[in-house]
Amino acid sequence: MSDALNYLMKVRPEAMQSYFDFVKKSGKHLDKKTRALISVITKVDNQTETGFKQYLSRALQAGVAADEIIDALFAAFPILGLSKIIWAIDIIIELDIPEFRPEMLGGQSTWHQVMAFDEINEGTTRVKCDDRELFIYRKKDLVNVYDSHCPHQVTNIPGLALTEHILTCPKHHWKFDITTGECIKNGDRPLRKYETRTTDGVLEVYW
Repeated sequence: MSDALNYLMKVRPEAMQSYFDFVKKSGKHLDKKTRALISVITKVDNQTETGFKQYLSRALQAGVAADEIIDALFAAFPILGLSKIIWAIDIIIELDIPEFRPEMLGGQSTWHQVMAFDEINEGTTRVKCDDRELFIYRKKDLVNVYDSHCPHQVTNIPGLALTEHILTCPKHHWKFDITTGECIKNGDRPLRKYETRTTDGVLEVYW
C-alpha cells in the first residue's frame, strides 16, 4: 500500500477496513484471473504507477498470461486511449519481466533444463536459465525453485539480498523464507514457485 493508505489504516482503521471489505466482496462472482485483469486496467486508467506494478504482479501470480494482459489493455482502448496503454507498456518494458519479452509472447509453457542436480549446492543458489533469473533452494533431495522477482512490484531481487535463509527485497523490504517461499514480513504474497522435475540427472523447471 501507499504511505497515505498506511496512514489512514492507522488513524481510521474501522473506516478503511470497511472500504477494503467492500472491494473484496464487490468481485466475489468473478474468477481470480478476471478480477486481476480488471484491477490492472483500473490502475492504468488512473495512471497509478505503484498500483499498476502491484496488480501486474498479482495478475501474473493469478495465472494471467502476458498475452492476456496486453489483449486486455487493447480491449480497454475505448476508455484508456493509446497514451495510457503506451504509459503501461513503458513501465512493463522498464521492469523487464521475461513473460513480456517479444520472443516469449505467444509461446507455450515447457520444461527448461537448469543444471545437473548433483551440481546444485546445499542452501540457496541464484542462477540464470534461458534469460530468466531464479533462486534455487536445496536441502538434500528437496529442491524449490523461485522467480527472482518480488511479488509486490516485480522488483528483481539480487543474490546479495539473501542472508542465511531470509531473502529481502531491496525496494520495500518484503522478507521471504527461501526454504518455503513464504513472505514473513512487510508483505502478504509468496515468491512465485515453479514446478520442477529431475530428468536424467538434470533439474528441469516448468514455465
